[in-house]
Amino acid sequence: MDNQPLSNVENAIRTHSSPSQLKITDLRMAVVGSNYDYPILRIDTNQGIYGIGEVRDAGHKENALQFKSMLLGQNPCNVDMIFRSMKRFGNWGREGGGISGIEIALWDLVGKVYGVPCYQLLGGKYREKIRLYADTPQPKAPTPEAYAQHALDRKALGLTFIKFDVGPHVLDGYANGNIGQPTQFEYSAGRGWRAPGSGPVIRVTDSGIARMAEIVAAVRAAVGWDISLCIDHFGHGAMTVKEVIRLGQALEPFGLAWMEDPAPWWDVAAHRRVTEAINVPTAAGEELYLWDGFRELIEQRAVDIIHPDLLTSGGMAETKRISDYAERYGLPTALHFAGSPIAFMANLHTAAAIPSFVALEHHGLDLPFWKDLVTGLPEPMMEGGYVTVPEKPGLGVDLNLEGIRANLRSPSGLFEPTDEWNTPKLGFWQPDRRWDK
Repeated sequence: MDNQPLSNVENAIRTHSSPSQLKITDLRMAVVGSNYDYPILRIDTNQGIYGIGEVRDAGHKENALQFKSMLLGQNPCNVDMIFRSMKRFGNWGREGGGISGIEIALWDLVGKVYGVPCYQLLGGKYREKIRLYADTPQPKAPTPEAYAQHALDRKALGLTFIKFDVGPHVLDGYANGNIGQPTQFEYSAGRGWRAPGSGPVIRVTDSGIARMAEIVAAVRAAVGWDISLCIDHFGHGAMTVKEVIRLGQALEPFGLAWMEDPAPWWDVAAHRRVTEAINVPTAAGEELYLWDGFRELIEQRAVDIIHPDLLTSGGMAETKRISDYAERYGLPTALHFAGSPIAFMANLHTAAAIPSFVALEHHGLDLPFWKDLVTGLPEPMMEGGYVTVPEKPGLGVDLNLEGIRANLRSPSGLFEPTDEWNTPKLGFWQPDRRWDK
C-alpha cells in the first residue's frame, strides 16, 4: 500500500481547535457549599474552549486566583512548563490546592483540544474499572452497634470497601489526661483531640484500646470477611506512637486493609516506628505536596501504602510520578479524595494510569446534590463497588451551571470576573517573560 500523504493524516485528526494558537484568557471561580466547600475553577481560552478543575476541599478560591497573572497569555497545552513555574509557590495541605486544581484544568483543556480522555495523556490505562472505598460518617453515639449499622448501610449501596473513623472521639471515659483523671474531649483547632487543661496528648487506657477493638470487631462481624475495611483518624498527634502501636496490635485479628495516618503527617520517623511494629498495613500522605514531599516517606518505607490526595500532591501527572516512584519501593497507591465530581473524575483518570493502584475514596455518598454539579457522569455511577473509566475527551464531564448556582456558598458568585487578579502582586518570573512588577 502506498504511503498516505502527511496532509491526509493531519486532516484525519480531531483537534477541536488550533492548539498552537491557544492562549489562556481568564480564570474564574465558583465556591460550592458542601460538607467541605468545593472551590471550582474554570480556565478560559481565546478559542472558546475551557478547562475545569477545583481547589482542595475546604480550601480557598484565592489558592488558585493568586496564580492567574502567571496563566494569562500562556498556551494551556504547555502543562509541564506552567506547572514548574507555579509549583515552588505551593505547600503542604490546602496550600497545594490551587496549583493542583489548575493542573487538572489544564489537562482537561488538553484532552478536549485533542479529543482524548485524560488517562491517555498520562500514558494510558491499566484497568477499565476503578474500585471505590466509602468514607463512612461517625455515628452520633459511637457504640459498636451504631458503627456496625453504618457499615451495613454502606454495604447495601453495593460497596465492597469501607472506611470508618475510630479515633480518640470514641474514648470518652476510656482515657486519662496528664493529671490522671478521666476526661471529656473537646476539639482544639490545629492541636487535635485533647483533655481540657492537660495539653495536646491524652493517655489511652487498656480499656480504651479494648473499646476501639470492640468497635472494629463489631463492624467486621456485621459486614463479613468479603468486605475490605480500613480505619482513620489517629494522625492528629493525640495518641502517642506507643499507644498507636498498642492499638494496631489489638486490631490485627480483624484483617484491616490499612490503618490511616497513624502519626502526624510530617513525622516520617513516627510512621516508620508504627509500620515496623504492627502487622496491620499503614497508609498516609494526604497532606504531602509534590514528589519531593513524598520522597522520604517512600524511601524510608515508613508506610505500607502511600495515600496522596491529588488536589494537594500536585495534580494528575505529579501524582502519577509519585505513585510510579513508590512502586519502585514496593509500595502501592490508594487515593484520598473528598471533593466534587470534577476532582472525582480527575481521580478516576489518574487511578486508571497507576499500575499499583488499590482503591479511590468517595466522600460524597451522602450529598444529594453532589451529582448535580456536573453533566456527563458515568451511568450507572457505580456497579459492584466499581466505576467505569470514562472515555470522553478531557475529564469527561462539564459544568452544570444550574446545579452549581443552587449550591453556591455566599458570597461567591457564579464564575464572575476576577480582573483584580490579572496583575501580579509581587515580582516573579513568568515563562518567556522578564521580571514583572
